[in-house]
Amino acid sequence: MGVAVLTLLNGCANYAGIKPQGKLTSLSQLSVEQAIGNSPITPAAWPDRQWWQALGDPTLDKLIHEALANAPDIDVAQARLRSANAAIGTAHSELFPSIDASANVSRSRVSEVEDPQGVGNYRSTTRSLSTSLDFDFDLWGGDRAGWSAALGEARAQEIDYRAAALTLSVNVARRYVSLANAYAVRDVAKRQLKRARQINQINQELHQAGLSNRSETLQSEVSVSSAQQSLESARQSIRSNRISLAILLGKGPDRGVSIPRPEPLSPALMALPSVIPAELVGHRPDVVAARWRVEAASQRIKQARAKFYPNLNLSAMAGFKSALGSYFFEEAAKSQSVTPAISLPIFQGGRLRANLDSTEADYDLAVAQYNQTVLSALGDVTQDITSLRSIAQQREDQQKAVASARGAFDLALERYRSGVTDYVSVLTSEQQLLSAEQTLANLRTSQVDQSVQLVQALGGGLKLDAAVPHYDAGGFLDAPNPERINQGRTLSP
Repeated sequence: MGVAVLTLLNGCANYAGIKPQGKLTSLSQLSVEQAIGNSPITPAAWPDRQWWQALGDPTLDKLIHEALANAPDIDVAQARLRSANAAIGTAHSELFPSIDASANVSRSRVSEVEDPQGVGNYRSTTRSLSTSLDFDFDLWGGDRAGWSAALGEARAQEIDYRAAALTLSVNVARRYVSLANAYAVRDVAKRQLKRARQINQINQELHQAGLSNRSETLQSEVSVSSAQQSLESARQSIRSNRISLAILLGKGPDRGVSIPRPEPLSPALMALPSVIPAELVGHRPDVVAARWRVEAASQRIKQARAKFYPNLNLSAMAGFKSALGSYFFEEAAKSQSVTPAISLPIFQGGRLRANLDSTEADYDLAVAQYNQTVLSALGDVTQDITSLRSIAQQREDQQKAVASARGAFDLALERYRSGVTDYVSVLTSEQQLLSAEQTLANLRTSQVDQSVQLVQALGGGLKLDAAVPHYDAGGFLDAPNPERINQGRTLSP
């Protein structure tokens, strides 16, 4: 028996020389300590699941829940998840025998040629009823590996589904922050228009009194028109952000009209966890999904290699077949068969090797994508926290600049009113104040927006199991069933 087995194995197609090249990046090789420098670190800095509530605006909380309940992006991710879960059932069915039943009635005219007695010219009715069984023994674990691969792919798709919810919530929050900035810019434009009109009024009074020339009045009128244009631009920005928010909510543009002005927003997160990068792989959905895709690709390799070995199949049939209805269930009408079969791939024209080579290339691709995802994740976190630190410092400096510019403008205006200085000094100080106020408004927005991006870079409050399935002593994957998502539309990212 042993000789026979060895003979069969030696006759199999060979996959020598084909092996994957990809190697997973070790997190111990990646360091961020010097890059993040003096950025704040705290053990409790992972975002909460409802992270957007830290921004301090109840309206935003309602908008994000509305988006999660209605946005088409969630429908797309959900459909992909359902397809992946269905693929699990298809792959799992390959592990079990297939059993079929059939019934048939056939009536035919027998010719003289067909009749052994040479009589013919009569009609015959044949009746049959049978059940059949077919079972692939999966000696080398190929079908089980296919099922494990489907489980890994479904798990990755489930995480992609949660990632879609996270991305949507982040996009809504960032657009809401942009709307808040549009209102802030409008406030700056209103103050500038008020100042421009005040200066224009002074110029008109001075001109009427013969204390200034017409050119200064014309210059102040230009400033009024420019301020009016800036104000209208800010109003259009408010309208555009409202429309964009309405689309993110899965509604028509009219939905944006009812969105109120955001309340003053606070940064969502300003510190890093103390376990970067060690635990990042358990919080970033893209990293966890990429790791599961690597695992699924490794199981596809096992599935492809199993095709190189002999396969044992068993077919069986039992039933009744008779031309006489009255004898249909009698002993004489019984029919049955058992057919064990073994198949051995000897020459396939290179098809099996090409299939394995392609599968292992897919594995290398999955590994490379995982490595790139890990590097990008660490890069995102480092960029966001260093940007937040820089913006905080810039905002502090800019607040001082605004206070100084406001004082300089008030002094220049008073001196101009008193005839001590010329209009150019007022115009210069006015432009400096406008620029300082606009910069401060943008820095406030950038700080909140960057904090939202940091939340996303840290996984948005998701706590995922980064571990992949393990192997038992026999080399078979102990693949868990992926958690099936509630098919309703109420979810948190």
